[in-house]
Amino acid sequence: QVQLVESGGGSVQAGGSLRLSCAASGYTYSTYCMDWFRQAPGKEREVVAAIDSDGSTSYADSVKGRFTISKDNAKNTLYLQMNSLKPEDTAMYYCAAAQGSLTYCSGGYPPHYRGQGTQVTVSS
Repeated sequence: QVQLVESGGGSVQAGGSLRLSCAASGYTYSTYCMDWFRQAPGKEREVVAAIDSDGSTSYADSVKGRFTISKDNAKNTLYLQMNSLKPEDTAMYYCAAAQGSLTYCSGGYPPHYRGQGTQVTVSS
């Protein structure tokens, strides 16, 4: 059974940092592309960062230079380091995985698996 479990969300002030983690199990982790997407109430889902099985990455323009996606294949864990957070980063953040390329994961296509989400709230 595939499981993606996020952690690390919380409330911070603008300019602060958070690190999200996603523990994956139940599939061949290293062969999938993975991404972090977010969704705020009343807004479209936005893929903020993606990484493929080779470690290549892609970022949304809204987070480029502030967020860093990485993964530890030995621990089957995906990370999202978020720095210089802004109030507009407030959203539920989800970890997702798909058996596809970086283009698939970064392009907003439906993920094959997703976690339950972790809330990030940034106050001004």
